[in-house]
Amino acid sequence: MRHFARKRFGQHFLVDPFVIGAIVDAIAPRPGDALVEIGPGLGAMTLPLAARCATLTVIELDRDLAARLEANPDLRVIEADVLDVDFTALAQRLGTPLRVVGNLPYNISTPILFHLLAHVDSIADQHFMLQKEVVERMAAAPGGKTYGRLSVMLQWRYAIDALIDVPPGAFDPPPRVDSAVVRMRPLPAPPGVDAALLGEIVTVAFSQRRKVLRNTLGRWLDARSFEGDFDLARRAEEVPVAGYLALARELAPPRHLRAGE
Repeated sequence: MRHFARKRFGQHFLVDPFVIGAIVDAIAPRPGDALVEIGPGLGAMTLPLAARCATLTVIELDRDLAARLEANPDLRVIEADVLDVDFTALAQRLGTPLRVVGNLPYNISTPILFHLLAHVDSIADQHFMLQKEVVERMAAAPGGKTYGRLSVMLQWRYAIDALIDVPPGAFDPPPRVDSAVVRMRPLPAPPGVDAALLGEIVTVAFSQRRKVLRNTLGRWLDARSFEGDFDLARRAEEVPVAGYLALARELAPPRHLRAGE
């Protein structure tokens, strides 16, 4: 029975064999990899991936698609919302860091990326199909309009590379936007940086990106009696990732005052 794409799940099934082959080659799965595919859909990438890595774990929310996938003995099927999946626990169960791949639903791609960020220490790498505009924001350098909160909050823990541009015609049904494949390789956690504090700083900084930071982040810093050296005459997009990390270190409470220490 033919499965029709369901709008509520943001389904756009990849059908172009040349694009599929290029993506699988970029991922380069090997036997023994703990490969996890998010949203396998009709299995366009699933089968060639499984053929190279022997066993593949797939996460599928659509119960009809999950039932189809469960018929394949080479697949471990997790029928769940990806935002409810504990990737750290999954890596522990599989005994090795995860290689996460997927054609992510464009309507919830950013929440998925931030959910995975919380489990970055259990991940070896990530390869995702995303809206091209999102990939450009993820990989953006400081100084441009595409550099923003998403850029900073991913680049502080990942090396990000745009790999392949994919036109709408490679999907059924075609999305209304261009797509791209991105590779994300985890970086060691910078010492002395609290993720929650960094997130708050970056959110405040980009809350009114047309204004100089004196009018946004400056007020936030004044409320915390900050007396350090941070140039507030810039706009948020002019501050490199390293600048936000340095500010987060300066604002971190002394070790002996941190909760639980």
